[in-house]
Amino acid sequence: MKIFWVLLALSFCSLVFSQKTMQGQVIDYDTSIPIAFANITYNNKAITSNWEGKFSIEIQENSKPILFTYKGYYDKSYYQTVGVNFFLIKMVSNNSLKEQEIFSENQVNSILKKVIESKPKNQPEKALTTFEYKNYEHLLVSANPDSISKKIDTVIKKSFFGRKKIKLDSTNFKFKRFSEKQHLYQTEKVNLIQFNRHGTKETVLASRMAGFKKPLYEYLGLNLMTYSLYENKLDILGVSIHNPISNYGRKLYVFKIIDTVTIQGRTAYRIYFQPKKLDSNRLRGLLYVDAESNALCKAFFRIYGIANINALYTFNYLKENAIWFPEKRKIILVKGNNTEDLNILGSTIKFNSGLDGISTDASDQCYLKLESTPFDIKINREVLFKNSAIKISVPENSMSKPDSYWTNFQKDSLDVRKIPTYVSLDSLSEAGKIEHKIFLGRKIFNGYYPVNCIDVDLKSIIKYNNFEGFRLGLGGVTNNKLSEKYKISGYLAYGFKDDKLKYNVSPSYLLNKETSTWVSTSYTNDLKEIGQIEFATENKRFKIYDSRPINISTFYNYKTFSAFLESKFLAKTDTYFGISRSEINPLFDYKFLAKDNEYINFNTSTVQFAIQWNPFSEYMQTSTGRLEINKKHPKIAFQFTKALANILGSDFDFTKIDFRIIHEIPYLSGQTTSLTLQGGLALGDVPLTHLYSIAPNNLNRDSMLKRITFAGKNSFETMYFNEFFSSKYITFQAKHTFNKVKLAYKIKPLISVVSRIAIGTIDNPNQHIGLEYKTLEKGFLESGVEANSIYKGFGLTFFFRYGPNGLPKFEDNLALKISYLLDLGF
Repeated sequence: MKIFWVLLALSFCSLVFSQKTMQGQVIDYDTSIPIAFANITYNNKAITSNWEGKFSIEIQENSKPILFTYKGYYDKSYYQTVGVNFFLIKMVSNNSLKEQEIFSENQVNSILKKVIESKPKNQPEKALTTFEYKNYEHLLVSANPDSISKKIDTVIKKSFFGRKKIKLDSTNFKFKRFSEKQHLYQTEKVNLIQFNRHGTKETVLASRMAGFKKPLYEYLGLNLMTYSLYENKLDILGVSIHNPISNYGRKLYVFKIIDTVTIQGRTAYRIYFQPKKLDSNRLRGLLYVDAESNALCKAFFRIYGIANINALYTFNYLKENAIWFPEKRKIILVKGNNTEDLNILGSTIKFNSGLDGISTDASDQCYLKLESTPFDIKINREVLFKNSAIKISVPENSMSKPDSYWTNFQKDSLDVRKIPTYVSLDSLSEAGKIEHKIFLGRKIFNGYYPVNCIDVDLKSIIKYNNFEGFRLGLGGVTNNKLSEKYKISGYLAYGFKDDKLKYNVSPSYLLNKETSTWVSTSYTNDLKEIGQIEFATENKRFKIYDSRPINISTFYNYKTFSAFLESKFLAKTDTYFGISRSEINPLFDYKFLAKDNEYINFNTSTVQFAIQWNPFSEYMQTSTGRLEINKKHPKIAFQFTKALANILGSDFDFTKIDFRIIHEIPYLSGQTTSLTLQGGLALGDVPLTHLYSIAPNNLNRDSMLKRITFAGKNSFETMYFNEFFSSKYITFQAKHTFNKVKLAYKIKPLISVVSRIAIGTIDNPNQHIGLEYKTLEKGFLESGVEANSIYKGFGLTFFFRYGPNGLPKFEDNLALKISYLLDLGF
């Protein structure tokens, strides 16, 4: 009997030890992206991986293979390896199927169609008359100390003479000690979201940022996460993605029903989606769809790339309103598989690539977590707010809430690192003068350097052109230290070649701080390029150099007195209205015939109105003015100028109408298409100085090498200076910019292809005597390639001129230019 029990025990042990549970994950061989719901067959039993590609399987016999199959991939057989408890299955995509599309099943297509058709009754912005809620948002950058090795590495380097140098790298150890005490960074915000028939408005109720006495307005304006999952495009940490439940999203993704689940007592379909073309998109996810109302009740999104982003959206079902309303949003970002620096939110957060010899272990353990939680929800009650065109309002009192205010939002009482993070980073900020550096950076970005109560104008210090030679100057504007209501701007400059002084003085008074309405007067004695196209509302950013004027020699002197009003009173616009009287003296051989008289010098009195309208941009109202926080296109500029004869000694009567439309199309791949349509119409007695030369930027010299200069931003690179003039013109420019091409370490040019066309005509050409020029009735065409930022911001551009105005000698149609793009990191 004892022998029987011994044999039974041995048999049982043999059975137990011959069967073991194995863990694994299925991923794509090329991208390391998990393959969700892959089919796994072993010993005539079938299972599937989960949406992260992970699975668990009972192994009984090592001699039998495990078979992995998935549409679009080659089948994979795996034999269990002795001693391995976790195995990674890398499946290779079938190249013959790579470009083929995978289609959804009819059942899930029917469900998705109902989801789209049911948007009007499920999307809160469409189904509800009004709603409002408060929202607590917490952004955290941290690391798990337990995941960081505390070892001190030994690094061996060779000296100049070939001797070995032993160096200790304690990066991981120090980082572990630091992260045990505090987080790397954090910021909090409480805002009020309101919706009525006029739109959606956000009001910041409170905000604080570690390291800053006052939060940055730029951060408060960032669209870190989409609030509604029913929009056609979703934004997650600055990454735009096509919504899977939009009409266009259904063309990009394939959907698969996994099972049904119960959420808050209601049945929901669990649907997985992935790209139709396996290598075309890095977005995957799970959608939970209410089987009765066809509304979203939960959603997971995962974006794979140089950063891996996980986003979770949950909803709460409100029975009295029969709607799923947002409950919580959570996003986690970690560094993906890459060998490049990763910058998030405009370099606010940076993961190091490690290519500079720095240990990357610590950096790779960092993560960013963003949580957004609505509360105090009120539905279908009266909601009133002012100026719906302003997306975000930031009252001054929201920037300085006491610590006691934030204790109401203490989500995690166990988070002992939260308060030390604020204390530590505040002291670091003060020690490093971070706020002052940001303040200084903003000023420099706009072309000024603050010195006490005056902002020195960096644009006026040094310039060069063929007429003045080197031009040295000094200019500036008074700042808030002197007065918030008044300011005086001006400059004084001297040209060494023409031996003349130029100057300007412009006193201004602030009429309305909220709308940035200023009234100003100005007197200027200076030079201007002939035929120049200027918009009064154009924002003049700082440039280290201004390439076009370097090679210009045809200027006119103008002495102008003007009075003007600038305002942002109208939503999403910059407006300008001014009157001026000018004395014009052409500084080249020129006569203008008008009213049976010859004019060498002449006077003009003009009235000008200009407006810049950005209809789709989003704006923030702060105590210091109105900021454009989300620059969207198209951007439309219009300008009307009227010269009146016999007013204040004016010689001519003419009218000018100018317009410009700029549109940019960003793609999810990171590429961009830019389109610019610009035109002008001049009627009446218009001297050549005030006609249109359409921004030429080429020298009339014998060889291409002699014509090498700096490229302009939107200028015609193969058109010679003063080659064409028009009284009516229209231009169209198309530019497509690809992603950076990595040629070598730190050599990553930004490649663009560009085409430009211009057509125009001139009225009364016999009025202009002295300067030879051509007209553009037959049109002007050029195309080229730009390789910008090849090294240290410098690049090369190459353009070719063709069409009716192409030149007889082939080499004369070619233009090679140097480009420079300055990245200040803002």
